[in-house]
Parts: sequence; structure tokens; C-alpha cells
Amino acid sequence: MKSDPLRIAMLAPISWRTPPRHYGPWELVTSLLTEALVARGVAVTLFATADSRTAGTLAAVCPRPYSEDPTIDAKVWELLHVAHVFERAGEFDLIHNQADFVPLAFSRLVETPIVTTIHGFSSARILPAYERYQDRVAYVAISAADRRPDLRYAATIHHGLALGEFPYDPAGSEDLLFFGRIHPDKGAAEAIDVARRVGRRLRMAGIVQDQGYYEREIAPAVDGDRVVYGGPLGGAARVEALGAARALLHLVNFDEPFGLSVIEALACGTPVIARNRGSMPELIEHGVTGFLVDDVQGAVEAVARLGEIDRAACRASVAARFTVEHMADRYLALYRRLIG
Repeated sequence: MKSDPLRIAMLAPISWRTPPRHYGPWELVTSLLTEALVARGVAVTLFATADSRTAGTLAAVCPRPYSEDPTIDAKVWELLHVAHVFERAGEFDLIHNQADFVPLAFSRLVETPIVTTIHGFSSARILPAYERYQDRVAYVAISAADRRPDLRYAATIHHGLALGEFPYDPAGSEDLLFFGRIHPDKGAAEAIDVARRVGRRLRMAGIVQDQGYYEREIAPAVDGDRVVYGGPLGGAARVEALGAARALLHLVNFDEPFGLSVIEALACGTPVIARNRGSMPELIEHGVTGFLVDDVQGAVEAVARLGEIDRAACRASVAARFTVEHMADRYLALYRRLIG
């Protein structure tokens, strides 16, 4: 006799659409996991913005993402969105929260098991919420580097990507690439500095998250020739940019919890030069799929060593460790363990 499928409520953030049109890493991971679970026969109800897309069942109260529509009040609609899933908690075997700490406050009001993927900590000020509910909610870290010693975790599960959506480019180009938020944390200015020192063109893509930083540090260098800024990229343009590069420069100035653009570049065969912080040693094998460096000078020296990197090895590393199939398998095992 065939057993009924697992019934999972997947709670996405509502800052961006799920999946995002261009930027929205939390929404992207939520979408990838949702679709992989549906393909495995899991009955997933995706709680997301009304314009979201899924092969599962979409449940929505928020009409549009608040980062795309200024008429959507983030606090009001986030609370309505979170309340929506908890008001229906009895319909599901498990709730998977991908939407940060606010849903934790609802967790003791229901009996349904809850998993929360912690996509990073915006600041230490949100830790009290995680500490208060850690006896009720199963936390998942997205990297070993992002685990807090004062929190209990049910698992560490790296993000995965749909490898078939990232074609392998065996040649790339001579250009360097910066792909991420235009913000001091992401090292956009450092990428410009490296490209200038090594005499290579730098292509840049990503949303401007710090307008003042962009105007001071980035815009003066963007000349459409040696430094080219293409804004946020999605779809085919995103994949083309990630593959058509000599290397991705990921010179972050914070402890990166994961770094989706890193594994996306590697999937296309593009090696990554990253600052040796946060999760970067978990994603990059130094001297094999890229280089881990301490500063701009180290990155300059790494560019000169890019000929040592086999682009096929970069893709193979993602195929072995960072696919959506691997991610879905790990989450399914956790669900079943928690449901008992």
C-alpha cells in the first residue's frame, strides 16, 4: 500500500518573488528546494508572494514583493504572510521556514514540527530570537562557518544549484568578473583595484545596495570599457556572465555565510579568487578550483596563477557537492527524522 506523501509548508521570504527575477538568494534557494521536493513526490505548499511560480501549490496573501513595490509595507505584509502559514499549520507534517527570525515567535503556538534554515545573521541583535526558540525549532546552518557556538543545530546543509542550468564554458575569456551586491561587504571596490593592477577588463553585475558607496567608489571607475557595470542580471544573461570570465573576484569584507555566485561560477567552469573568510574554504579548494587570499595583493598574485586551474575541475567540484539533488536529499532525511 502506497503511503501518502509528506505534506510540507515551505515559507519563503517576500522581499523578492520566488524564484527571483534577478536578485534574491533566499528566494532562489527556497524555489530550488521546493521544486526538487515536488519532483520527488513531496506535497509542498509554497507560501510566497502571489506572483511567485511553483510546480507545487502556491499560497499567497502578499500580492507583490516589497523590494519591488514601495506600496507594500514590509512589516505589515511580513506579519500577514507568516500568520498565514501558522494559521494552517495543522494541514502539514512540517513547516520549513526560510524567512528569518519572525516566524520563530509563532512556533510555540502550533504542534507542527518546524525547520528553520538560517541564511545568515544580519547582526548579533537578532540572536536572542534564535536563542529563545532553539528548544522548539530545528535549525539548519548553510555552512560550518556560519554556525554560532551558542545555538543548537539539527544539521549543516550547503546550498545546491540546478547544474543543468549552468552550461560549462571550457574557455571563458580574459575578463574578470564581479557578481554580487554593490556594497562594501562584497568587495566591489577591491575587485576594481585588482583588475586595474593586473590590466584586465572587469565586468560587474548586481544590485546597488549602498547608493553612497556606489557613487563614491564604483561609478567613477565605470567607463564602459575597462570597467563595465551591467546592473542586476537574471536568466540567460546571468549564466553567460558567470561562464564568460577568466575568474570571479569574490573579495568579501565580511564572513560570507555561503555565496551562491561562487558555486554558480564554478559550475560554469570559472575559478574563483576569494578572500579567505567565512564559508569560502568550504566552497573553494585552494589551488584546484580557485585561490583563497588575504588581501588585494594576494588576489593580484592569484590572477597570475589562473593558468594552473583546470576549469573542468571547477565544474566537477559542484557536481560532487553542491547540486540541488544533494541539498534536497539532505533536507528530506532531516524532515523524516523530525517527523519520526
